[in-house]
Amino acid sequence: MMDTDKSRLIIISAPSGAGKTSLSRRLISENDDIRIAVSHTTRPPRPGEVNGREYYFVDREEFEALVKADGFLEYAEVFDNLYGTSRKAVEELLDAGKHVLLEIDWQGARNIRRIMPEASSVFILPPSRQALNQRLRNRGQDSDEIIQRRMRDAINEISHYHEYDHIIVNDDFDQAFSELNAIIHGRSYRPHVPARIAAELLASLQPNVR
Repeated sequence: MMDTDKSRLIIISAPSGAGKTSLSRRLISENDDIRIAVSHTTRPPRPGEVNGREYYFVDREEFEALVKADGFLEYAEVFDNLYGTSRKAVEELLDAGKHVLLEIDWQGARNIRRIMPEASSVFILPPSRQALNQRLRNRGQDSDEIIQRRMRDAINEISHYHEYDHIIVNDDFDQAFSELNAIIHGRSYRPHVPARIAAELLASLQPNVR
């Protein structure tokens, strides 16, 4: 059993549409001891997004200046935009005794684990390829071309699920939330989808080979 009183760094990764953001927002709303380390990005804000809440929206010049100043624990280019995790923000939250969530992709997760090996990592899987595609379309934010690109990138992202400490399949939102909440607070839990089934799910997400 882990020490539930010690502040912890939790990496959360998932393909677009798997429900990572919705799960994180519920965690924040129901737990005073959990915070999300807000990342910097060069992409423009989407409708409803607020600077300093979803991301710190900066231009490429400002982002590159932060890189040179060693201001990021990790950074990467995704969909032609730069994303980075603020070193100062993470350290301040941990020092304040908060559990810190990092919503980053598998590349960023690798970098964080190298720098901070004590971090725990969670991968959120969608229940099926069809469900992932439908969730992306239901958001109403992207063109068909972008959705197809996100689906292709999702396969690559999901292929790294085995690098993570925990796997959660988000087919039942309340169940997925319960599992994630238990992981963050170091409580024992029984995954409702074991790793073997997660591997089978990954195979089902692959494009059909003709």
